[in-house]
Amino acid sequence: MDNKDSIKDIWTIIQDETKRRVEAEPVLASFFHTTVLEHNSFSSAVADLIANDLGSSSVQPMMLRSVIKDAINSSDEILEGTIDDLLAAKEKDPSCKYLSEPLLFFKGFKSLQSHRVASWLWANERHTLAHYFQSRTSEVYGVDIHPAAKLGKGIMIDHGTGVVIGETSVVEDNVSIFQGVTLGGTGKDTGDRHPKVREGVLLSAASTVLGNVEIGRNAKIAAGSVVLEDVREGTTVAGVPAKEVGQEQGTIPADEIDHSIK
Repeated sequence: MDNKDSIKDIWTIIQDETKRRVEAEPVLASFFHTTVLEHNSFSSAVADLIANDLGSSSVQPMMLRSVIKDAINSSDEILEGTIDDLLAAKEKDPSCKYLSEPLLFFKGFKSLQSHRVASWLWANERHTLAHYFQSRTSEVYGVDIHPAAKLGKGIMIDHGTGVVIGETSVVEDNVSIFQGVTLGGTGKDTGDRHPKVREGVLLSAASTVLGNVEIGRNAKIAAGSVVLEDVREGTTVAGVPAKEVGQEQGTIPADEIDHSIK
């Protein structure tokens, strides 16, 4: 099955789920129709939802909708990243029962899609509008990601509130991020000054990673930790400052979502 078939199948599932939601909760029927059932594609629904959330009295949703559609249609990579983020939320969050839930209600998922648009704008030298998306995303979703930060796909931001990702940060594919996580600079450096988070990493709630440090593949950062140095692949660190306290035995912390320290 190619990517277009996969996206079409996922969109069909979302539509079917939403039709059942209309029957179960008629008071939200208008909401479900305008957000999902009146659209002819997944990308159209995403653009409409994000635009309506991020619009303001001075920047109408219709204008943002056009920009978002341009970004999504500019590259298969953006749409594929959105689909992978959706699947990550469904598979990793035990509270998520339906594929339609992240699209409709999860601000972590929606903040990632706003960032994908801001990143596209930044790459095309449209820095002012990119900063608008960043600012509104921070206000509306509680997630502040610089447009220049490089994020992979299959990322889950759970809850979302208080997440900060700095300008030169890199977050690779299949990383799980919880509320209150900061990927920041030390406040003194310029240039490449933010963390590099490799594939399979779990960043637990309120963990802070500062400076141009590398969090190795399949590492786990325990809740409330402050990381100031590189973290080796497949290890668990905890504390302030964080120290190595264990090793992950062939697991992928981003998938396991086990916050315990072993």
